[in-house]
Parts: sequence; structure tokens; C-alpha cells
Amino acid sequence: MRIGLYPGTFDPLTVGHIDIIRRSASLVDKLVIGVAINENKGPMFSLEERVAMIKAETAAIAADTGIEIIAHPFNNLLIHCAAEVGAGVIIRGLRAVADFEYEYQMVGMNRAMNDEIETVFLMAEAQHQAIASKLVKEIARLGGDISKFVTPQVAAALSGKLQN
Repeated sequence: MRIGLYPGTFDPLTVGHIDIIRRSASLVDKLVIGVAINENKGPMFSLEERVAMIKAETAAIAADTGIEIIAHPFNNLLIHCAAEVGAGVIIRGLRAVADFEYEYQMVGMNRAMNDEIETVFLMAEAQHQAIASKLVKEIARLGGDISKFVTPQVAAALSGKLQN
């Protein structure tokens, strides 16, 4: 069974993330969405809220593709998380050259720690290359329209967070 791990903070989950999840589903038999706890980043959404968003937004993809997609919180090294869930491949989405430079370093370090786990890069579709969770939150905070960047359910959750 080919198990893939797609890690991130997903704060919030964007249509760019969903695109990578959908495309990853055709490459593996089981997809684990690694939800980084990473309290140092000061996420807007709690871990439980991010996991719930992922489950809700990936249910249709799992049904369409017939693969199991699970959300798995982690707060250890990515390479250790991959080994824990049995992933043979880590899937990373790339938006720009700057992403590649950082990811290239990460791959080298991960390979030094465990050379049995590969990393696969998927380029973001052109219409999703500018989307970043940080920018989506900023646009929402300043009253902008985020409907092109997140699903209606995520937009509603973000709106609710900002009203509180």
C-alpha cells in the first residue's frame, strides 16, 4: 500500500491545499494530511478546528477517488511523523521558486535522517500560486473577498473567528 503524507499547518485550509490533496489522491492508496500543531506560529484556528475543516473538505475527494484520507495531528519532526504513519512519500506543494529553495533544504535534511522516505513536489496550479493562508487571513481581517481562495465553509469559519 502506497501511503503519502501531505503536511502543513492548514490555518486555514485553502483551495490551493485542496488542489494538492486532490492531485495527491491519484498518486497514493492512502493519504495522510499531517496537521502541524506548531503553536509557535500562533494559528488562528485550533488544532481541532483545522482537523475538522480538513475532514469536511476532503470527504468528497475520498469518496470520488476511493482512497482513505485522514487528518493526523503531529508535533514532532516531519520525517518522524512520516515513519509513524507508514508513509513512503512526503508530498509538498510548491507555489514559487522561493518555496523550492526552502523545500530543497528540508529534503536534504530529511534524507539524511531517513533515506527510505521520498519527497515529491507538486506545483500549484497557476490560479492557486499566489494563495497563502497568511494572506487569506489578512485579506479577511481587512474586509476583503476571500471567496476565490477558500471554500464557502472555510470562509464562514474564518468570518466567525474574526467576529469573535
